[in-house]
Amino acid sequence: MIAAGFGACLAIIVTMAVTGWVEPASLPALVAPIGASSVLVFAIPASPLASPRAVIGGNTLSALLGIMVGLLITNPFLAAGVAVGLAIVAMAATGTLHPPGGAAALTAVLLHPQTLDLEAVLAFPFIPVCLNSAILVGVGLLFHRISGHSYPHKAAPLPPQPATTLHIQREDVLSALENAEDVFDIAVGDLERLLVLAEQHAHARQALP
Repeated sequence: MIAAGFGACLAIIVTMAVTGWVEPASLPALVAPIGASSVLVFAIPASPLASPRAVIGGNTLSALLGIMVGLLITNPFLAAGVAVGLAIVAMAATGTLHPPGGAAALTAVLLHPQTLDLEAVLAFPFIPVCLNSAILVGVGLLFHRISGHSYPHKAAPLPPQPATTLHIQREDVLSALENAEDVFDIAVGDLERLLVLAEQHAHARQALP
């Protein structure tokens, strides 16, 4: 985790410095949700929630919805709730689910977009939010390549399955996930590999005297 902390520190510094060159003076060079995104990208890069698609798409889409809601709804309490709720639905529908996206939507509402210059407000989802997210992902790609981690994450090859008449196949995993009542923060390939390893361990344990 020390390496992850160093990577996140570097990413935040680079993100703020680069965005500050092009950011309108009326908007921040760095948004708080990027701090949460950095935890996912650098500490748990194997999570589907940390994929580049989720980080960039989830944050940008959520910020855009937050701005739209903030412009249309004057009541701040109602706007905050609607923005976060819509962000969750939109991210889930587009395959960009990213928890900091909820914070991006809320941040957009808390800017009180009705009181700001319209041009700057409409730019907010793209600069700084999208640009922040893209730079963070770029630094993450370089960092994980140097450190030897897989990012964007790809599941390791499946180990040989034990000699048995029962093998867990990918369609079995997909069927189990569809029938489960909850959403799990793990890629299908990783879950499949864990199940095969567990099966190997069970066979080895049963073979012991």
